[in-house]
Amino acid sequence: MSFSNLKGHFLTVTRHRRKVRQHCFKCGIYWRGLVHDLSKFSPTEFIPGVRYYQGTRSPNEREREVGGYSKAWMHHKGRNRHHFEYWTDYSTVTKKLEPVKMPDVFLFEMFCDRVSASKTYMKDKYVDTAPLEYFLKAKPRRIIEHETAEKLEFLLRMLAEKGEDVTFAYIREQVKRSKKGQHDWMGFELNG
Repeated sequence: MSFSNLKGHFLTVTRHRRKVRQHCFKCGIYWRGLVHDLSKFSPTEFIPGVRYYQGTRSPNEREREVGGYSKAWMHHKGRNRHHFEYWTDYSTVTKKLEPVKMPDVFLFEMFCDRVSASKTYMKDKYVDTAPLEYFLKAKPRRIIEHETAEKLEFLLRMLAEKGEDVTFAYIREQVKRSKKGQHDWMGFELNG
């Protein structure tokens, strides 16, 4: 583990967290922005992050290539509710591990996380269509609850077509509606 990897990983994590925090604040989910990804500073996640740091993608990808799995990722997804992978449980019907619907607040944080990750790794090549393109590329193999996937894609398409200001304002309005007990999304219809 080199000093340049240590510095690079630390700066990447803090830059990413700062962007997520800014986005979460724009959405009105302040606490989620403050506590986002704190587990990345735990030894289980931070040490492999430094060891497998590359600067252009998640160190978890490299750890997975080297060891066949990522211990850091398994630790991370089990502690951070903004990852859809956290939301799985054994079905009483199928007796298999199945995806579970995410609460909206964590879905909104996941949206902020995906936009920030795209900005962090793409740097000046980032465009508002990038998070949607990344999402669609992995869509056929992703194990995510149907409504959660549709809502996330809805927000990513809104970002791609209308930009950040409109999308953050939409999410902010949904957060306000949720606090009033209104859980239906304006302008969103579930497909199939």
